[in-house]
Amino acid sequence: MEWLTRMQDALSFIEDHITNPLGIEEVAQAAYSSPFHFQRMFRMLTGVSVGEYIRRRRLTLAAQELAVTQARVLDVALKYGYESPEAFAKAFRKAHGITPSAAREPDAQLKAYPRLSFQLSLKGDQDMDYRIVTREAFTVTGKTLVTSCVDGENSREIPAFWNTCNADGTSHRLAQLGGGEHDLLGICADMNAQGDEFTYWIAVEADLPDEEGLSTRVIPAATWAVFTAVGPMPGAIQEVWQRIFQEWFPSTGYEHTGGPEFELYPPDDPFGEDYRTEIWVPVQMAART
Repeated sequence: MEWLTRMQDALSFIEDHITNPLGIEEVAQAAYSSPFHFQRMFRMLTGVSVGEYIRRRRLTLAAQELAVTQARVLDVALKYGYESPEAFAKAFRKAHGITPSAAREPDAQLKAYPRLSFQLSLKGDQDMDYRIVTREAFTVTGKTLVTSCVDGENSREIPAFWNTCNADGTSHRLAQLGGGEHDLLGICADMNAQGDEFTYWIAVEADLPDEEGLSTRVIPAATWAVFTAVGPMPGAIQEVWQRIFQEWFPSTGYEHTGGPEFELYPPDDPFGEDYRTEIWVPVQMAART
């Protein structure tokens, strides 16, 4: 319940300051959370970033104001954070399908994006096994893809990236570079400040900086929460990811550190009913209220 209250407090903070400049740091502070963890939790639970939620709420309120008052378009644009009528008109048309001026018409059709409310879902019908592992820093070598969470782009691009790497032999090459039949890693790293864009790696644990077409990086020392997914990919692992953010984080004293996270894929049939893979999430104890 503490986590639920903290998230509700953050939503209230957004609404109370919707016409002011809002930084992710102050919104996350209202939830007594680190900015990265708050953004990640928010996106996993709602499907949108904090920034996109604020933008949609502002355009909803701006449309309502234009429809029921005589406020100038310029004043409404400035009130809701747009520096020019042109920028406001572009965003408004994208959200509502009409111009700000047209919103004043009696029969204008407007779209409303309602304020979110987090609800507690009591499940408890299935245990969620995990273990805590502390590891020193290690180096990985692999191929990279820069992708975005906006409009589900990553959910399309990452499977296609795997298909390409499997088809052109990159996955096999990485396994061999790692010492033969070796676990492959799917790594998410370097998420930007808005929580939208990140770099995805298909990699292996190895330090091979001179391999053509491949990159290396160091995964820093961390404490990891490790979860096992059993079943055909990608459904089995997607279900565990959802449970991590919907059930595990809210019910424990941990939060995401903001460092790289990865999935570990053994060299077996990924579509088999008994295929086992792991999710490694870097964690730390959350701030206490």
